[in-house]
Amino acid sequence: MRRLLYILYQPYKWLVMVPVFGLSTPFFGFLAALASVLINPRVGNLASGLPWARLNAFLTPMRVTVVGRERIDREQSYVIVANHQSPYDIYVLYGWLGIDFKWVLKQELRRIPGLGIGCEKLGHIYVDRSNRQAAVRSIHEAKARITHGTSVIFFAEGTFGNGRELLAFKKGAFRMAIDLGLPILPVTVVGTREVLPGGSWDLFPGRAKLVVHEPVDVTGHEPGDMSALIRQVRAAVESGLEPQ
Repeated sequence: MRRLLYILYQPYKWLVMVPVFGLSTPFFGFLAALASVLINPRVGNLASGLPWARLNAFLTPMRVTVVGRERIDREQSYVIVANHQSPYDIYVLYGWLGIDFKWVLKQELRRIPGLGIGCEKLGHIYVDRSNRQAAVRSIHEAKARITHGTSVIFFAEGTFGNGRELLAFKKGAFRMAIDLGLPILPVTVVGTREVLPGGSWDLFPGRAKLVVHEPVDVTGHEPGDMSALIRQVRAAVESGLEPQ
C-alpha cells in the first residue's frame, strides 16, 4: 500500500512541493534580510523562519508534535544540541521550537539565492569546514550574538544519521557552551527521516516529533575534558529516539 501511495504522491511532489520550496526559500530569505535591516534580526527570524518552515511542513504534509517545551526558559540563552536525520529537521526546529536561535551553517549555503543573504542578515554563523582556523574564527566572532534569550543550535553529529542510532558527537557545541557558560539544551527530532531521508529526494508525507529535554548545566566542566558532558547530552538526545 505504501508503495502505491508513494507512486501517487510523485506528481504532487514535483508539481507542488519542489516549486513551493524553490519559491518560498528565496522569498522568505529576502523577507528575513529586509526585516533584519529595517527592524532587527530577532524580528526577521520570527517573520521569516517560522512561516517558511510551517508552510513547507503543512504542504508536504508533515504533522509535528512537541514534547517538553515547558522545559525552556525563554529568557535564557542556550547551546542547543540536536540530532540530525533529514533536511526536514530544519523545518521542525524552526517551526516548532519556539525560541530565537542562530544556526551554525556550512559556508556553501551562502550561495543559495535568498537563503544565503537571509541567513547572513539574521546573524546565523557560517563556518568554512575546509579551513579550521577560519571556522574557529567564525565561531568566536559569533559568540557576542548569543545573549538575552538568543541561543545557538548545533547538529552535533555533523552529518545525517540513520534515525535509529546516533553518530559520534563533535565537540564544537560543548566547547562553546563551556566558553560562554551557557546551559546545553538537548533536543531530539524523530520521524523526519521517514518524510525525507538525508541525501535523497524520496519525499513522502508523515509525522515528526520534537522532544525537548532538561537543560544540562556545564558548570565544572573544562574544555580539555568534555567526555563526561558529551556522554550526558548524547544520552539525553538518544533517550528521545523512538524504539525500533
